[in-house]
Order: sequence, then structure tokens, then C-alpha cells
Amino acid sequence: MKEFKVTYFFDQEHYVRRFIFIESQEAAEKLIQSERDQYISFTDSRGIYHELNTNKVRIIQISEYHRVDKSKKAKEASFDENNFYS
Repeated sequence: MKEFKVTYFFDQEHYVRRFIFIESQEAAEKLIQSERDQYISFTDSRGIYHELNTNKVRIIQISEYHRVDKSKKAKEASFDENNFYS
């Protein structure tokens, strides 16, 4: 399974983002196409429930997402700061 970021743009300043796990880019596109002109709902990573009418969306963008483990990155930065060579 791959992770994809789906962004629904309503105008230049307002958008909602959703992450989906699916087999491929093509499968993600088919899913989004099947949801056209209807209400969809999902809960984001912050636990916020979203319900939106895809008919009101101007642009939908799909891209594969490569999640970065921020806790690992913070540990590496901490290690680099505390273990330097002079």
C-alpha cells in the first residue's frame, strides 16, 4: 500500500487535505473520480471530522506522499548538536 495526499481546493486560500492508503496512483485517481458530485466524509490525523460536497471543489490534486518520521529526525538533530567534533 502507498500513501497519497489528496487536496481539495475551494479557492486560492481555502483547501482541505486528506490522506489515503491505496495500491497505486491509478487506483487513487479512480477513487477520487468515483466520489465526484457527492458528499464524502473523513476524519483527519488531528481527529477532526470533515464532510464535504465534492461538487463545490474547484481543483482536486493527488500526489504520492512520503511521510517523514519527525521524531527520528528530532533525535538525529539532537545527536548532531551534542556530538560534534572540533
